[in-house]
Amino acid sequence: MSKFDYDLIVIGAGSGGVRASRLASGYGAKVAIVEESRFGGTCVIRGCVPKKLLVYGSLFSSHFDDAVGFGWTVGDVSHDWSSLIQAKDKELNRLENIYKNMLNNAGVELIEGCGAVVDKNTVAVNGMHYSSKKILIAVGGKPYIPDFPGNQHVITSNEALDLKSLPQHIIIVGGGYIALEFAGIFNSLGTKVEIVLRSEQVLRDFDKDIRETIESELKDKGIIIHKNKSVKSVREADVGKFTVILNDTKIDVDKIMFATGRKPNTLKLGIDEIGVKMDENGAIKVDELNCSNVQTIFAVGDVTDRVNLTPVAINEGRVFAERFFNNNPLKLDYNNIPSAVFSQPQIATVGLTEEEAKRDFDVNIFISRFNPMKNTISGRKEPTMMKLIVDRLSDKVLGCHMLGDDAAEIIQGLAIAVKCGATKKQFDETVGIHPTSAEEFVTMREIKS
Repeated sequence: MSKFDYDLIVIGAGSGGVRASRLASGYGAKVAIVEESRFGGTCVIRGCVPKKLLVYGSLFSSHFDDAVGFGWTVGDVSHDWSSLIQAKDKELNRLENIYKNMLNNAGVELIEGCGAVVDKNTVAVNGMHYSSKKILIAVGGKPYIPDFPGNQHVITSNEALDLKSLPQHIIIVGGGYIALEFAGIFNSLGTKVEIVLRSEQVLRDFDKDIRETIESELKDKGIIIHKNKSVKSVREADVGKFTVILNDTKIDVDKIMFATGRKPNTLKLGIDEIGVKMDENGAIKVDELNCSNVQTIFAVGDVTDRVNLTPVAINEGRVFAERFFNNNPLKLDYNNIPSAVFSQPQIATVGLTEEEAKRDFDVNIFISRFNPMKNTISGRKEPTMMKLIVDRLSDKVLGCHMLGDDAAEIIQGLAIAVKCGATKKQFDETVGIHPTSAEEFVTMREIKS
């Protein structure tokens, strides 16, 4: 009989933790999962899912405009923010119950409360101690707000998803994907949106043509961008009104939202006290097997601050369970991971940017820009841009980038081709589906550079 209560205790019931616990239990392990908030984690409860539901809701404003060009008579329309939030909450409740049922059906014991690591084999929850052969930490991250006068008046993406009313005027601080996605949501619903950037351009680490094009589109939609600026202080000007002081500007707004990054949620875990190594940002340092320097303690997902994407956390949870509970020594390949920004217009990418590729390869660049077929009748101008980066020597496609409708759906398929090492010749020999935007990826012939 085992001297431990469990074979595996997982702290954090988000995407990575749920996948690891379900699989490990299915392979015969005795598993418990600890969650202090809601089952489903950041993606399901506070991130990807609710955010995209709000994106869908906001897009109808442009759909109504497009409809007129196609012969529809559109009367007076209005939007009820509270109805959207209620519908979103109903869906999140449904998804949380699905996650709980999946775990229960897999034989995983659910422990609700804040988990802390007492020693290399013990987790404490609500005053109870549970022992385990292995401990997997999958607690994710949380929004980061810098310290400045008045920062108690600031909201993050967490609060933005649950606002009781739609703000008339909002400042969003940050130029990453969360900032751009919420800028699109609020702007499309009629809010005046201003973005504050500490740098010169949005979407650091994305391809330069993507960055330049989305910035132009944001401005065309009426979004004001303040570059090379930072928030010095925030003060309450009236009930529900705030004055934001930038370097040399004062702006009165209803809300100020910070989307300036996230930090690993390790503060309450107690792992530093037992010698688990973390970096200066609080991320758990792990090796290629997701193992920390303490042999029995592992970590997956955003808490490791490697590639902070939900599908990556899910796959890290999968390979952990396969390796340690199914004798299947998998490793996750972190190359050519696709990603998307659900901005308006949408962005998706896989592989190397032009800047990255030119460091190691002699490249051919192919770019196509066009107004989508739908917009030729609707009269709305929102360009699509597609870009291929090709190794001139091997003809291998190194990167695919797209800005425009359905970019994420299109790039997901191309990600398979890039993962398989497809060449530009193979792209060219592929028959396109007409008329679609996606066919442009197999018809680009003119080399930009």
